[in-house]
Amino acid sequence: MPFDSKVPGVTVLGKVKPEYASEVLTPEALRFVAVLHRTFNATRKALLQKRVLRQQQIDQGILPDFLPETKAIRDDVAWRGAIPGPGLADRRVEITGPVDRKMVINALNSGAATFMADFEDSNAPTFENNLSGLVNMKDAIHQRISYTAPNGKQYNIRKDGKIATLIVRPRGWHLDEKHILVDGEVISGSLFDFALYFFHNAKKSVEIGIGPYFYLPKMESHLEARLWNDVFNLAQDYIGMPRGTIRATCLIETIMAAFEMEEFIYELREHSSGLNCGRWDYIFSVIKKLRQDPKFLLPDRSDVSMTTPFMDAYVRLLIKTCHKRGVHAMGGMAAQIPIKNDEAANTAAMTKVRNDKLREVKAGHDGTWVAHPDLVKIALEIFNEHMPEPNQLRIRRDDVHVTAKDLLNTQVKGGKITENGIRANVSVSLMYMEAWLRGAGCVPIHNLMEDAATAEISRSQLWQWARHNAKTDKGVTVTSHYLLKVLDEEVDKLAKEMGDQRFKASKILQAKKHLAGQITGKDYADFLTSLLYEDIVVYEDTKARM
Repeated sequence: MPFDSKVPGVTVLGKVKPEYASEVLTPEALRFVAVLHRTFNATRKALLQKRVLRQQQIDQGILPDFLPETKAIRDDVAWRGAIPGPGLADRRVEITGPVDRKMVINALNSGAATFMADFEDSNAPTFENNLSGLVNMKDAIHQRISYTAPNGKQYNIRKDGKIATLIVRPRGWHLDEKHILVDGEVISGSLFDFALYFFHNAKKSVEIGIGPYFYLPKMESHLEARLWNDVFNLAQDYIGMPRGTIRATCLIETIMAAFEMEEFIYELREHSSGLNCGRWDYIFSVIKKLRQDPKFLLPDRSDVSMTTPFMDAYVRLLIKTCHKRGVHAMGGMAAQIPIKNDEAANTAAMTKVRNDKLREVKAGHDGTWVAHPDLVKIALEIFNEHMPEPNQLRIRRDDVHVTAKDLLNTQVKGGKITENGIRANVSVSLMYMEAWLRGAGCVPIHNLMEDAATAEISRSQLWQWARHNAKTDKGVTVTSHYLLKVLDEEVDKLAKEMGDQRFKASKILQAKKHLAGQITGKDYADFLTSLLYEDIVVYEDTKARM
């Protein structure tokens, strides 16, 4: 039987286990979801349409630039963001990961200052994943979370109180939650994730000495940040919580957002906890937004480093902007993971992590991201040595002057397009998409922790190279025919490695079908997650399928 929401106008199409009904999808919480949807969804959809129109302008050669209409905000030196919320003054190492129960416990216990629990890029948003993740968040905030592994091993949060401060990343504005309808309309994944986490945990989080804290992904305009601020105000008013209790860090992971950093902080002022260098999604965004122009052709993903001109400019501007406004400038993700049974490879990988974190702390970042608990200690050692104080807000970086030209300088000295790079992109895209279709959004591939962002870079580069008939370092022209041949070969390779039984049980062929349509230089989905989402939507009542 379909789940009865007991709320007029709210229809739940997905399967709901009894514990999800009692812990998450309560009538009171769904009523709050409906209020947010009815108040804000029209604005959300209008802002998404603005993205489409802006892309059309870029395709016509009107490149991103700083906005003349918000110059007064940038020039006004008086305003500031909020002071750090409780538990957010020192964020020197943040661990990130999906919202599955074991990961949540390990992250909270990792020794990191904060844990970003991710409903977005490292979570495949099946209804089961989302609802179980919300239960895990509630159990974490109420400090009752535990887990028993299939082998009997028990996982519990530390009893000494030294657990990471929880920050939740809801899905981006572009993603829907098709398992819930309000007045017959599909709701926003962002509002769904935010509403149910906030409603059940906001007051308890304040009670335990922190607050309802969020990371905001994928925004392309300060108007999208303004929408979040409006959501926060209504939410706090709704439950009787003082405005400004919420804190939110904006991920600067789109090229459009790079030109509106100060405006993002301004829109969220009393709720702002700074900006973060979402480096992998940022590279993806640069390729995506500028993909029609051959001047912005990028080489192999491995050649695009943080010292590449457009990446270096973006980092310097972010640190200057945040410290000018008194909020944190957070560094980016180290995607490396420990490599077992290969000491030399592991040493090389950990050296990359150390060098990356040393660069960040010396540049003036107030903290950094890691994806694996074993990397927390490495990052802490670097930041503890070079940042003895809780943060580096005192470092103003007045020496930095970044222009629009700097942010668009994608020239990579010595960068090449190679066959190995092409095959790596095909392999990563294919393997990640296959895992995502199975419900896993965070996947170790080739000794890196890959999420949607790195898969997006991979498939976008392939599209870009085919679109402009790029040449490899060996003089081979990259065409759609060439890439589809490589795709066939990589699928055959995986079939041999996996064996018949595992291969047939996998989603490889399903992933191949989707990827084949994305690497010809013609069709281009705005996001892989949007492209694949329909494949993981499962309705309890099949007659309700839209």
